[in-house]
Amino acid sequence: MGLNKSKGNMYPFIDYTWNPIKGCRHECIYCYLKVHKDFDFTPRLEEKELFTFLGQNQKIFVGSACDMFGPWVPAKWQEFVFNACRRRDNLYLFQTKDPLQFSRMMGVWPAKFILGTTIETNRSTAEISKAPEPHKRFEAMKAFSFRERMISIEPIMDFDLEVLVNWLGTLKPSFVSIGADSKGHKLPEPDPAKIADLIYAIRAMGIKLFIKKNLSRLTAGGVR
Repeated sequence: MGLNKSKGNMYPFIDYTWNPIKGCRHECIYCYLKVHKDFDFTPRLEEKELFTFLGQNQKIFVGSACDMFGPWVPAKWQEFVFNACRRRDNLYLFQTKDPLQFSRMMGVWPAKFILGTTIETNRSTAEISKAPEPHKRFEAMKAFSFRERMISIEPIMDFDLEVLVNWLGTLKPSFVSIGADSKGHKLPEPDPAKIADLIYAIRAMGIKLFIKKNLSRLTAGGVR
């Protein structure tokens, strides 16, 4: 597949997505890839993808359709991907729901990178996903000092405002992205006022914020 031009619900600053590692075992009920009935969630390395021409001065989301830092992914696969990234001077985004696994790769990252995790809520997601609980993701991100990191609150689920704001204030991410469930999975979702309060708090902390278009379903277009 090679590089894919960013489109749809992707982060607005991303130019391309690239998926040399495939598959996932988190089994999140809201996974957008489940709408593709023939999508293969079996973890695997697509070796031919390692020879993809990545261009220059691009912003590339690596592993947008998988979790390439899931504990089932061999470190050697990740090293192969990083080696390919280092051949080209781009900014690479790596995002996972198991940021504790980032510690395996210290010292082998490309020159320019952003590390991120998803924190949909501060509450338990045990009935929604097999990924580590949000509080574990927060603790893992807090334990490491990255030059640049981001938090994705998507799909946003009902949360405790004071706790979630405290987490973001502690992590001090370069940016936060907020989006909603787009596929009608009947998730527990916050009311518009709580979302507005969260957005106000994030901006008050001076954190850059991206609001995805799909959030308008929960705010009636009232937050920007």
